[in-house]
Amino acid sequence: MTLADETRTAVDEAAAAIAAGEAVVYPTETVYGLGADATDAAAVDRVFEIKDRPRDKPLSVAFADRDHARQYTNPTDRELAFMTEFLPGPVTVVVDRDPTLPDNLTDGRPKVGVRIADNEVALALSQAAGPITATSANRSGEPSVRLPTDLSESVTDAVGAIIDAGRTPGTESTVVDVEANEIIRRGALVEEIEDWLADH
Repeated sequence: MTLADETRTAVDEAAAAIAAGEAVVYPTETVYGLGADATDAAAVDRVFEIKDRPRDKPLSVAFADRDHARQYTNPTDRELAFMTEFLPGPVTVVVDRDPTLPDNLTDGRPKVGVRIADNEVALALSQAAGPITATSANRSGEPSVRLPTDLSESVTDAVGAIIDAGRTPGTESTVVDVEANEIIRRGALVEEIEDWLADH
């Protein structure tokens, strides 16, 4: 993928911050996300602390593509078919996680949310930094962030980098447990997802 030089530099700087154990703010096709190394328990802890998020609310993980996701998760055939249909896109798919992802990511639960954003900056960062946490870059209980200037001061001060790509569309991803035929959170593309679940 071809990014503008300025954006590529920002992605490289954010990837370096993630490699150093820090969290970063990055754009997606929904809202701004808070990304850290999803394979590093200490980095995952940092994300919970920055967001002041309850530990029993799992974090999802952003990947560069479906093959990347399959290195760290174990989707069923039906989940793979769903992922082929809707990812990349504003959808989070809950699937079985591999032990390479730390327990604190999901509060010890066996499943994790898979996110493959339909946003070239988010994909470039996932490609450069490996699996990263995919959670909105707001403190828990506060509105999601569509512009970096709307970030809480505490979040801005706590992260190692912010990739500013202007305003994001704003509709949060729909979270789906395909095997349970359950929509956990309604968001983008929810009607198309409901139709797919009914037809498959």
